[in-house]
Amino acid sequence: MTNPARIAIVTGGLSGMGRAISKRFVQDGMHVCIGARRGNDADATAPLREELADKASFASLDVRNTASVTAFVEGVLAAHGRVDVLVNTAGVYQEAPVIGHPDDIWDDHIDTNLTGSFKMIRAVMPVMKQNGWGRIINLASVAAHHGMPDNVAYCTSKAGLLGLGRCVSLEGAAHGITCNSISPTWVETEMLKQFIDQEIAETGAARADVVAKYEASNPQGALVQPEEVANLAAFLASDAGRAMTMEDFQVNAGSLW
Repeated sequence: MTNPARIAIVTGGLSGMGRAISKRFVQDGMHVCIGARRGNDADATAPLREELADKASFASLDVRNTASVTAFVEGVLAAHGRVDVLVNTAGVYQEAPVIGHPDDIWDDHIDTNLTGSFKMIRAVMPVMKQNGWGRIINLASVAAHHGMPDNVAYCTSKAGLLGLGRCVSLEGAAHGITCNSISPTWVETEMLKQFIDQEIAETGAARADVVAKYEASNPQGALVQPEEVANLAAFLASDAGRAMTMEDFQVNAGSLW
């Protein structure tokens, strides 16, 4: 008798690294439950639905909202009976200096990037504990280790994930649950492309020059690809990653920022 496919939840899985991780998990034989604010938007989900077919399901999820988190996880349990893997990739990024920093930007970063990850973990840990197996992966950032001007909310929210992960890994260790984080540098995602487009619009610089600036931000001189992050997530989510816990893995291409 073959073992049933593992059930993975990926928050923010419609784009960027979340999308790449969802696709890699499906390739590895998992069923992926993708939660996103646009999870019930037929237009937003159509491309990935077509690509992943019946190996993925989609639902609305606002990780900031406890009721939304509870409803989403209960829906996954009703459909599949368990949760084996959780990857928290839902996140926001907006710049502002400390002086005069708007409350709404601060609150949205903490509520989404940090508290949202905590709420998802809190919701899935009981069933993982019951089953004696679980893999939890938080998407942090190189910014969790290094400050950046005008990025206090983002850096703080991502640094908080490191402390969250240590506590979760210690509480889960005796129950077969691991918890790690992945901290990338600049990754060639839709979000980065938006930043590049914005800089071009504001400065009139040539696209090649703006892209080259981001590429030069690490010693390898090339942007990290979402699939490279997904490859690491796949290992951490596997049986082979059993002893890897309470750790943050930087995918930084040698970057020190």
